[in-house]
Amino acid sequence: MSSTATPVHVLILAGGAGTRFWPASRAARPKQLLPLVGGEPLITATARRVLPLCAGGGSAGWERIWIATGQHLVAPTRVALPEVPERRLLVEPAPRNTAPCIGWAAATIARDDPEAVVVVLPSDHHIADVPRFLEVLQAAVASAQGGAITTIGIRPTHPETGFGYIEAEEAAGAGSAAPRRVLRFVEKPSRERAAEFVASGRFLWNAGMFIFRAGDMRAAIRAHLPALAEGLDEIDRAAALGAAAEAEAVLQVFPRLPAVSIDHAVMEHVAGLAVVPGDFGWSDLGSWQSAWELAEKDERGNSAPAGSVLVDAQGNHVVDLRARSDARGARTEIDRRVIALVGVEGLVVVETDDALLIVPRDRAQDVKQVVDALKAQGRGRHT
Repeated sequence: MSSTATPVHVLILAGGAGTRFWPASRAARPKQLLPLVGGEPLITATARRVLPLCAGGGSAGWERIWIATGQHLVAPTRVALPEVPERRLLVEPAPRNTAPCIGWAAATIARDDPEAVVVVLPSDHHIADVPRFLEVLQAAVASAQGGAITTIGIRPTHPETGFGYIEAEEAAGAGSAAPRRVLRFVEKPSRERAAEFVASGRFLWNAGMFIFRAGDMRAAIRAHLPALAEGLDEIDRAAALGAAAEAEAVLQVFPRLPAVSIDHAVMEHVAGLAVVPGDFGWSDLGSWQSAWELAEKDERGNSAPAGSVLVDAQGNHVVDLRARSDARGARTEIDRRVIALVGVEGLVVVETDDALLIVPRDRAQDVKQVVDALKAQGRGRHT
């Protein structure tokens, strides 16, 4: 798909816990490993949709897909993405936020492919219009090839208070997808400020997608986060001595890198930062409410498994994640328990083998408080 010979590599950030999707999401199986929309895990969908961007990388593009994750998630990530070569997994020995992760990836990819443009994407978002998404990414790649560290901004559809915003210079024309200069990043605003942002037409949602030449990111880190640059240099020196020395350096150096986000440490300070506006059916799938919004529903707005009984119920989201298998491990529906809802509205009901969640949809963001409570009670095995 790429119209240029410049190689494009995609880094998928696959850490995190996804506590708002408890009890489906757990520390050992976080949100990106769940099939919350459709039949495949979110991380699998994320990788497959960007393969055309990586064309020319061998093995249908999989050679240019990189996954950054934690050691405890390597095995399930490999199950979700068996096509990704094992050497493309960047296994963080300790969680240090996105700046060290992206910096380490940029350095590693640059050693592998010095001319690379790197596209950084979250692993757990949903994209409805994939062709349009790829068009926007192509525009961002072209911007990065010209030397501008670039991000993707989502055109807001309502005054959302749960997202950060990017203020950009005025567009040349309504609906233009041309890169625009970033004026500033704004933290999650109040409802009133969010409404003002949307009305102005200058603000975009910050979706956490970044595109850059690997060398440009290294230079930006050196200018704005020298402590990280020094650590990456140390890893580079070890890498020159061989794979074993590099692996040991990562174990020793990475845990003491500054734990800070790429947004705060670098992006907010980069001169000439560009943003490409996008409108492609994006959702960050931030809660069970988001999952209900994207799910198929009946005429009364219910999303529920086949066989559920819904009497005088509307606007409910029912998820049954209990394991069902016979002695040989084959899935069976023989022992399926009936889920019935009567006279209720706007509920989320999620059942797993060891937990049952019932919460009003409009309080779906509060599910993470259950995880906090379980940890406080010493019941970490349920988190």
